[in-house]
Amino acid sequence: MRRRLFSPVTWPVISFLVAIALGALALALPFSHADGEHLGWLDALFLATSAVCVTGLSTVDISTALSPAGQAVLLLLIQTGGLGVMTYTSLAFLLWRRQVPFTSREAVSQALLGGSFDLRAFLRQITGIVLGIELLAALALHLHDPAFFTPFRALFHAVSAFCNAGFALRPDNLISWQYDVTVNVIISLCVIFGGLGFGVLRELLGLLTRGRLGAPVSRLSRFSRLILRTSLFLVVAGGLLIYVIEWRRPGNEHQVGEGFDLLLTAFFHSVSARTAGFNTVDMAHLSLASLLLIMLLMFIGGGPGSCAGGIKLGTFRVLVGYFLAQFRGNDQIVLGGRGVPHENVKQALTLFFLYCLTIVGSLFLLTLTETGILHRSDAHSGLPFVHLLFEVVSALGTVGLSVNVTPQLTAEGKLIIIFNMFAGRVGLLSLLLAIRSLRRRRSYAYAEAQMPIG
Repeated sequence: MRRRLFSPVTWPVISFLVAIALGALALALPFSHADGEHLGWLDALFLATSAVCVTGLSTVDISTALSPAGQAVLLLLIQTGGLGVMTYTSLAFLLWRRQVPFTSREAVSQALLGGSFDLRAFLRQITGIVLGIELLAALALHLHDPAFFTPFRALFHAVSAFCNAGFALRPDNLISWQYDVTVNVIISLCVIFGGLGFGVLRELLGLLTRGRLGAPVSRLSRFSRLILRTSLFLVVAGGLLIYVIEWRRPGNEHQVGEGFDLLLTAFFHSVSARTAGFNTVDMAHLSLASLLLIMLLMFIGGGPGSCAGGIKLGTFRVLVGYFLAQFRGNDQIVLGGRGVPHENVKQALTLFFLYCLTIVGSLFLLTLTETGILHRSDAHSGLPFVHLLFEVVSALGTVGLSVNVTPQLTAEGKLIIIFNMFAGRVGLLSLLLAIRSLRRRRSYAYAEAQMPIG
């Protein structure tokens, strides 16, 4: 039983749980609270889960509720969650000049690249890439607006952006910089880089440095080209659709802008919806059509092995390829000039079903807890159904965008969102495999019989 409990499949789940528990303990202590503020245990657990799972949802205003020490703890939790607890564990072993345990090596390999590789070289390279991008972004933010973006605040927002967390040290998130092109571009680039995946970043660095740094490649792999093309398509298509929807919607120009300002807002939120969680407008002011489109982008997420959540770009392409193949009557899915194995198709369909089932189940529970049915009260009867759906998809996709629902959640509602953030960061498929690994395998099979479908 001990071997099954601490297997390579369950180790990442345990590591995230430990990090969340330690983070909640630190945030619940008085030194993390601002003068005159108090953070309860449930709010501390919610905030720690949101930080480690790089989600960005918060039941409190972190700019006023947390002390500088508390904000530093939050920054550490975001960075830990962004790179992954298993990566930090392995890096610590390397710094101590000890051999990385097989369990850590296999877990990091499967989580980041899905195959075998030189872990020692990989960790050195990816740590340099991540810290380099974050430090350059922090420097750019500080030079652009040193009054607000002090060295700590600039670093906090750079790390939060690259790790796709979406935490900001202002009550209005980034609304104050809605029309600031520089801040929008810096944050968007960090979000995009953080959502591409570590493997893609290594290949890009290898190309830029001609193999001296990063992966020693002369051209991008099929996988990297697939991720880059899909990511670019979603950003452009999402931004244009949001722009057209809000441009055609009358009477909302003073909230979302018009002309170039609206275009900047649309593309920023198309990028942010891919699990970053920053917002430059109040999400409640967007139309229902825009909210539905953003939910779709949140559901898809970013690249495999990245700081992003969602079902991931690879899964999205496999699903699209599968349905197109069904319409065309093809037996094989072809992506990037290569066929997709049936095992990958089965995993993609399973993940899609798990995400849909989790969203429906969580939404059903929230309609009981947040509309007064559970406690026979009408205090929360005004929460719209679409807003609750948006909250669930945002939590499961580890995005962090909200239509001002999070602070109004009941204790039961917070626990539901906590589960969704954790499941979304660890991965529903990984969570299922971890649970399944704890059970003994059945040594027999039943006779099969055809079932009518459709």
